[in-house]
Amino acid sequence: MTQSKAAEAFISMISSPMKMRLFMLTKLPMAYLADVRVAAVTAERAAATIPFKYLNKNPFRSIYFACLSMAAELSTGVLCLLHIHQAQPAVSMLLVHMEASFTKKAVGKITFVCNEGEQIRQAVASAKATGEGRAVTVTALGTDEAGEQVASFRFTWSFKVRRGKQ
Repeated sequence: MTQSKAAEAFISMISSPMKMRLFMLTKLPMAYLADVRVAAVTAERAAATIPFKYLNKNPFRSIYFACLSMAAELSTGVLCLLHIHQAQPAVSMLLVHMEASFTKKAVGKITFVCNEGEQIRQAVASAKATGEGRAVTVTALGTDEAGEQVASFRFTWSFKVRRGKQ
């Protein structure tokens, strides 16, 4: 699948460590403090990481679930941002639902991966074509450094064409 110029521009921007840190600091300060990072992004897949550290810990010597949620959300949200970046007409996005399942204690560096960029692209395209809101539910799977799954998150994102913003 060939990427649009807007998608390429977004990937270039998000791949710049300095630009990404500035974005996180200004738009997602808690994720910045938690040291959440975008590890990789393509039009179909995104990965975000979070380390086990003092600010992320819970009393059970693992990563606090809210910090895991931030990393999981970022792995899906960055795909949403990629597919609405410079969209004509402009499209807004909103997280409307989240489900989580935790299967193992989260220690070390946890990586969340979402492989559902195509479903997000289709939902955005449908919203643009029909002018009606569209929702899509995508999954982010979190694994530890040994490759064992520690958590699974399902996020429902809603997309809507912005009226009067072209």
